[in-house]
Amino acid sequence: MKALFDKISAQCSKNVTKEYSTSFSLGIYFLNKRFHEHIYGIYSFVRLADEIVDSFHDYNKPLLMERLRNDTVQAIEDKISLNPILNQFQKAVLHNNIEWSLIDTFIKSMEMDLMQKEHDTASYKNYILGSAEVVGLMCLRVFAERNDEIYNKLKPYAMSLGSAFQKVNFLRDLKADYTILGRTYFPGVNFEQFSHIEKTRIENEIEAEFHHALIGIKMLPTGSRGGVYLAYYYYKKLFLKIKQTPAEKVMNARIRIPNLNKFGLMFKSLVRNHINLL
Repeated sequence: MKALFDKISAQCSKNVTKEYSTSFSLGIYFLNKRFHEHIYGIYSFVRLADEIVDSFHDYNKPLLMERLRNDTVQAIEDKISLNPILNQFQKAVLHNNIEWSLIDTFIKSMEMDLMQKEHDTASYKNYILGSAEVVGLMCLRVFAERNDEIYNKLKPYAMSLGSAFQKVNFLRDLKADYTILGRTYFPGVNFEQFSHIEKTRIENEIEAEFHHALIGIKMLPTGSRGGVYLAYYYYKKLFLKIKQTPAEKVMNARIRIPNLNKFGLMFKSLVRNHINLL
């Protein structure tokens, strides 16, 4: 039965999300249930592409990315895929009218990771657009529920939120990206001598994006606002922890928030959302 396969696909995408990201799983949990399967579908697809470029070192990564692109196109055209993650993703794409241009831009940014180890200002902006901002827009398509007026009004804020999340990830993962994967995302930064001045410049950029994103979060429909705010609240706290950490330590250690503390942040964010203290 197709319904059983769809159920298995949905569970697979949910499991992928839970295994890879506690914070996003918590955020999704506090969205209205009608959004769950679609957001799990988007996250697991994004995770699949990310794993190809970051982890599958013993395999032909360009070939795998090419297959992913082709299989994604085919899944959307056929309205089915034997890959459970792509099967769930195509359902999210078709149900929410997610444009191919967003998906294509995302895949292109992942392909950049296979070819480009350093970025100038232009390529950095393109990478952020594809790896983060369009992912925020895919999720916004779900939350807007085919209402183009809501989508267009909140579009710039969703892009800011995705960008802020990604740049916090870059700071958190500086050591692994630079020493293991040989990548440097921030343009014009000397990672051999990562300084307080350079770190502060990046942080000011992120802070402005968080500020802008919160304006849009406050305008989200109630069914999505609590879950999105939870993800925002967690990432803002992680950002503040990174901000308080010296540049040399950020370069040599992965800053994180323990899972136990994440549940405390979850409670605080839910209370703030409930009493409208966003």
